Amino acid sequence: MKPALKSFIVCLTAIAVLALGSCGIHDRNRIIDQNTEVENQNWGYHSRISCVFDIADAAIAYNLYLNLRVTPDYKYSNIFILIHQVGPDKKTETTRYEFTLADKDGQWLGRGTGNLYTYQVPFRTSYKFPVKGKYRIEIEQNMRDNPLHQVSDVGLRVEKAE
Repeated sequence: MKPALKSFIVCLTAIAVLALGSCGIHDRNRIIDQNTEVENQNWGYHSRISCVFDIADAAIAYNLYLNLRVTPDYKYSNIFILIHQVGPDKKTETTRYEFTLADKDGQWLGRGTGNLYTYQVPFRTSYKFPVKGKYRIEIEQNMRDNPLHQVSDVGLRVEKAE
């Protein structure tokens, strides 16, 4: 292999390692950031999105976000969601949330990427989990339509609050 090509490959590899390493440093507070694709973009009541994660320290605060991707053909400006939180003691707490996806003029509030709009909206900030241990959060759509059309992905992000 020619020395110039060898040097180029070594430099390119070093840049890639630095870039990937900096991504991990930037997201050091992340506990979970998981998305699940909705089959055929039709989210039915029975299709709860489940996310399991560990809370190692119940004394610190966390921020929880709904991750959502919808197509431009989604016909509502909002979405109602049921969040079911199951703790290590198996007790379930359910809360209903409404998330606004478009302004009153119909402009999407999410980030547009091609034919999808992406949202990461907080539903609990500076939240302290009751005890440490394994938690499961299930996300259920709570709209009148069943299935709810044009929902591409649903997920959860939990991070340490700063």
